[in-house]
Parts: sequence; C-alpha cells; structure tokens
Amino acid sequence: MKVILFHLMSYADLDFEATKAYDTVWLNLPNKFFDPVKGHALYNRYMDELELAEPLGFDGVAVNEHHQTAYGLMPSPIVIASALARSTKRVKIAILGNALPLRQHPLTVAEEHAMVDVISGGRLISGFVRGIGAEYHTFGLNPTISHERFHEAHDLIVQAWTRPGPFTFTGKHYNSDYVNLWPKPLQQPHPPIWVPSQGSKETIEWAAHPDHRYTYLQTFSPFKVVQRYLKSYRDTAEQYGYEAQDSQLGWAVPIYVAETDEQARKDAKAPFELFRNRLLKMPFEMLLPPGYTSRDSLKNMMAAKAALTTDMTLEFAIDNGMIICGSPDTVRDALTSYWGEMHFDNLLTMMHFGNLSAELTRQSMELFAAKVLPAIQALQAEPVAA
Repeated sequence: MKVILFHLMSYADLDFEATKAYDTVWLNLPNKFFDPVKGHALYNRYMDELELAEPLGFDGVAVNEHHQTAYGLMPSPIVIASALARSTKRVKIAILGNALPLRQHPLTVAEEHAMVDVISGGRLISGFVRGIGAEYHTFGLNPTISHERFHEAHDLIVQAWTRPGPFTFTGKHYNSDYVNLWPKPLQQPHPPIWVPSQGSKETIEWAAHPDHRYTYLQTFSPFKVVQRYLKSYRDTAEQYGYEAQDSQLGWAVPIYVAETDEQARKDAKAPFELFRNRLLKMPFEMLLPPGYTSRDSLKNMMAAKAALTTDMTLEFAIDNGMIICGSPDTVRDALTSYWGEMHFDNLLTMMHFGNLSAELTRQSMELFAAKVLPAIQALQAEPVAA
C-alpha cells in the first residue's frame, strides 16, 4: 500500500472563543480574525511537517484547495506543491486537488502542474475536483453548470498535456486558438490523475469509466460509508466490463498515534472535536447548494452523512472509523482490518487536525512511521489480470 501524508493546513491559532457568534468558519467569518504573523509561523510549521514525511518513509505528500475559510489555508495548493518540488527528492507530490470549474481558464492548471512535474523530476500526482459548494459562493459561480465546466476543463488539460501543439480547442465554456503547452509534463502520457470525492454517483461513474480509470479517493467519512462508495466504484467498473484494481481506490482518514490508547485519546480528543465540530461544520446549503449535484446523488449523500449533521465526540468517531486513534498496535491492527475489508491501495493519513500542537503532531508522525508504516506499506493486493 502507498501511504501519503495529507495536510489541510488549518488556521490552528484562530481565537475560537471569540468567533462563537459565527455559525461557521467558512465564507462569512471576518478576516480580522486572521493574524498574518501567526499565519507565517503556521505555514512554515506545516511545511516542515510535510517535508518530514520523506525521511520518515512516507510514499508521498498531499495538499488541497479551499477558499475563504479557517478550515484550510491553501487557496492555491500549487504554491505549496512548488516549494515541495524543490525541498523533497523522493516522495510523490499530490495536489488533491485543484478545483477546475473555479478557474477562469484550465490552461493555467495544465501549465502549473506541468511545471511542478518537471521541477520535481516526474513526481506529481494531479488531483481534479469540482470544489465543494462553499467555493461556488466564494466566487459567485453557478453550481448547476459545475459538472460540464469540470468535464470540459479536464478534456482541455489532458489534451494540452498529450497533443502536439499548437492546436485549437473550442468548447462551451473554454476556448483557445493556440493550445501549445510550454513546458510539457515529464511523465508520459501525463501525470497520474486522482479524483477525491464526497461520494457523488456521477463522479464515481466518470472516474471509473474505461477511458479514465482514475484513482478514486473517498474523503473524510465513516468507515461504512467509505466501504459503500469504494464498492460502488468496483461495481461501476464491472458494469463497464473490467475489474477495478486496488490501485484505483484510496481513503483519506485522520490518524493519531501515542504510546498507549489512553494517551492517544487524551491527546486527540479536543483537537479532533474542534476539527469536526467547528472547522468542518457549515450550513447544508453551503456544502451542497441547489443544483450542485443530481437529485439521486443528493439523496444518497444525505443518507450517508445523516449522522454527521450533529456534533460528534472522538469516541463516536473512533467507533465509526472516522479517525484511527490509539497505540501503534491498535492503529496498525485497525488499518490492517479496514484494508482487509476494502482492499484499497492508497492511504491518505491526516496526521494534523484542528489545533493539534506541533509537538504532538510530530510525535504521532514519528511513532506511526517507526511502528505502523512498514506493516501498512507491506499490504499488497493480489494482481488483477488485464
């Protein structure tokens, strides 16, 4: 299994007590609460944590994109990925992902990702997402056309990476008389494409299509929900006439490791509950605005996430597989058990969450690397015939 360190870069130094008058930290929390001096320290701390993944033995590092929120300080993940391309030498660098419909023109994504791929020596993984509903409020974009903008942007990017230029691209939303990418990506025919998702039926069908077979990542969700959506990907691939490989599936989950189960729960409780009940929370109309997804997908996602609409304790989250927390033995056994039930080949470890301190984050990472990581990386799927 490939194990990747995934970082949200939350604004951990937010004065949460002072912001209680606001129901969410997304969109309408005044930016007077952001202190650039504290932000400077946090960005550099988080970069240190990402860079530490390489000597600890992780297979990759991952960043993502969110806007106007204390939940994550990466409105431009390409900035962080660019720095990592120079400060690391071995690990894969995954952008999970750039929200394609939010960009004025997808050629900027094609160019930027190609630059990182070349600078890093071919270590980029390109993640493509539509962006959650809140991002459409941020930019004043119509969420009902996000699917068609996403698909058209994807087509233009892949063509820019793979077709000799210059050529003309004519679409409904994007047009260019001269598509002639400089630089071209180092990886051929292009960097691997991964698709993180909350579980949209349309996204699963698109990612599993034989023309794509992109790696599908289920984001922060209860274990049973993750299992259901990964099975849906496999079932969809079977309907298309092929058997999905474990390498096409991944799971992003918070992980915390301490010397004992008791110590791990004590350390993780407040930061995790802050992450889940304050930083992640937003009104439903922000998460899934009208028209953002189909009626069928909306019903399925609402049913799957019904338990997530209220505040959650760490204990509930552990019991439901929303965080893996405990001693090295407990964490290793839990991950091995989950892998045995789902057979995914990409684990995205969220080892910082909420306002977990730098000291505890590093201790957890080092314990995980020393006593859990080798056993998890050794989990191998049976080969699937072409």
